[in-house]
This record gives sequence, C-alpha cells and structure tokens, in this order.
Amino acid sequence: MKLADILFAPDREKAFAGLLDGPPVRRAKYLDGTDIWLVTRYQEIRTVLTDERFSNDATKQSSTDLASNIGLPEDVAPYFTHTLGTYDPPGHTRLRRHVAREFNARRVRELRPRIKEFTDELLTAMADREQADLLEALARPLPLNVICELLGAPASDRQQLHDALSGMTSGDLEKIGAAARTLAGYFQGLVEEKRKSPGSDLLSGLTAAHDQDDGRLSNEELISMSLSLLFGGRDTTFSLIGNGAMLLLTHPEQLRWVREDPDRMSHAVEELLRLGGPADIAVLRYPLEEVELGGETISPGEPVQVVYASGNRDPEQFEDPHQLDVRRDDRSHLSFGHGVHHCVGAALGRAEGEIALRTLFTRFPDLTLAVSPEEAVYQPGMTRALATLPVRPGRSVEPAPFE
Repeated sequence: MKLADILFAPDREKAFAGLLDGPPVRRAKYLDGTDIWLVTRYQEIRTVLTDERFSNDATKQSSTDLASNIGLPEDVAPYFTHTLGTYDPPGHTRLRRHVAREFNARRVRELRPRIKEFTDELLTAMADREQADLLEALARPLPLNVICELLGAPASDRQQLHDALSGMTSGDLEKIGAAARTLAGYFQGLVEEKRKSPGSDLLSGLTAAHDQDDGRLSNEELISMSLSLLFGGRDTTFSLIGNGAMLLLTHPEQLRWVREDPDRMSHAVEELLRLGGPADIAVLRYPLEEVELGGETISPGEPVQVVYASGNRDPEQFEDPHQLDVRRDDRSHLSFGHGVHHCVGAALGRAEGEIALRTLFTRFPDLTLAVSPEEAVYQPGMTRALATLPVRPGRSVEPAPFE
C-alpha cells in the first residue's frame, strides 16, 4: 500500500473507508517510497500519540530525509523541520511552556472581536457578487489576517507572506526553496524588529522570553516557532472554513439546525472538524524501542504514520462515523492531535471556524453552491483542502455587532 494512493485518491472518503476494512497497523510506502507503518484505527492512533516510546524527533532515525524530499534548502531547512511538533520532552516541554505562556486563552479571547471584524470586511466585499470563490473571498485571507495580527506582522506584509506560502505549497521544488528562504529571512527580520520595538503581540512576548530568560529560547527556535504558527494558523483554519462550508451546504438539514440558532455553530464546529478536519495524517513518529501494536512488532527507528482521517471515522469510536451529525456530542476527534502534541493553536482555530461560518451563514441566508457537489475538487496532498468553492451569495443582511 502506498500513502500517496490515499492522499491523492480522487475519492478520499472511499480511500479512508478502505483503510478501516483492513488491519489497524500495516506496512506501507511513504511518499518517497520509504517503508513505513500505517496506523489507521482510533485506539492504536491514540496509543502512538501518547506512548512515550514513540518519538517525534526525525533525527532519531535515518531512513527518510524529509527536508530534501520536499525541496527545503539545507541552509534554511532547520527552521522548518525543527518545529514544536518535532521535539520530544523535555525540549518539547520547554518550548511549549514558552508558547503557552504567550498563546493563552486571554489572547484568543481578545482576538475574537478582530476575527469578527476581518470576517465582516471580507464578506462585505463579497456581498455584491453574483458568484464568488469562497476560498479566495474568505477562507484563505481570514486566517492569514488573524495570524499576522497574532504575530504582530504588519498588514502591509500580508501579500508577501501569501505569495511565499503559495510557493511553499506549489509542488515545484525550486519555488519551494525560494519561498522557504523568503519566509525564514522575513521572520529573522521581524524578530529583530520586535527586539528593538516590542509590542503586545505574541512574537514580541516570545522574543522577550529569548532575551530576558537566559536565552533559553534560541533565535533559531524563535524563527521556527513563528513559521510553525504561520503555517498552522493559516492552513488548518483555511481548510476548516472551506471544508465546513462545503459540508453544511451539502447537508441542508444540518445547516437548518445551525441557522435556527447561530450560537449552535460552536457545537457544530466539532463535527465539521471530525469529518472535514484539515489534517488527514500526523507528523511521523519513530519507536525508541521495540513496540507491539495492533498485532505487529515495530522495530526501533521505523517510521510510523498515523492517519487521523481514518481514526475519525472508526466505527468502534463513533456511531455512524461516515455521517455528518452536527448534534453529535462525542468530541473526541483527532483533528487537533492528542497528547502532549495536541495543537497549541486549537482554541484559535475553533474560534475562527465558529465566527467565520456563523457570520457567513447569518449574513447570506440564501447562500448556495454554484457547482454540483460532484464537481468540487480537493487539492491533492497531505492536508484536506478544496481547490475552489464557487458559491452564489444571494441576498445579504447587514453585519451584526460582535457579542
């Protein structure tokens, strides 16, 4: 079995259903042909995500060269590969403590009015159009606006960051290399600016941790963390908004329940994350010792790939797992990971998804798809994201004040 056959399948849902028909742990091939173990069932995935015998640190194995495989130049690769998600405790504990201290519930709460303002601005621009691509009108720009606000990146730099991020996801190794250098250089410069003139943003707080806390947060870690937050903050929320809107538009009875009381969207987002979550797979793990899992023996250092999407559809965990049910009370989905590597920005992602989708369907009560559901095309790759989402906004109502 090849991982690419799943991630690039014309019908991913069918591919995930096929994984659930087989054993929970099996041999497979990574994107570059490397032998890996594929873990597809909910309980076995939770084990991999929580068992300290599994490491996230790719330096503890030698079978894959992820940096060169995806086009990262050697001189900037560490900024992209030595991220919060690829550290093990105690290094991970130290880094996450710094981030959590700055990226806390108060900061997310304070961002909510700005998320609503950004959403209203973008939807107002869409209101007069007969047809629009919802991804370009809302799902793509909103998360970038929010993450720039969070990091303290000037609004005038958003287009530069958008272009570089597009280069990183282009699939062209030359463009990826150039974009990686641009992004690393940008955040090197932004860190220096925050050092000279700090603000109340998250990056200023992290920079202060580097300068005032005996340098326990290195300059490389500062830049790497900024890049992690940029990618995580933009890509995951982009997919949540796009996939969530698509799911609701193709399930009118579910959308009707949310529209009856827009505050229900905070509940519905959990189910949209489960079925339309942006991350179909996790960061590779590597056993530090021999591990028995799902009836298989995995040797130290062998790459282990968990598949969040199949775990989120495991019938042993979720009733009618392939059905969208926004009333579902089971919120144990894996879309933000689990354990010590649970997504540090989960609260922000939820807030953006909730506010964006609630505002969208409130302001456009007649919103419809401009294509048939069968014509919707998902981008091939490691995250679940639509290529386009053409909609007809219909009549619009005035934006409501933030509550």
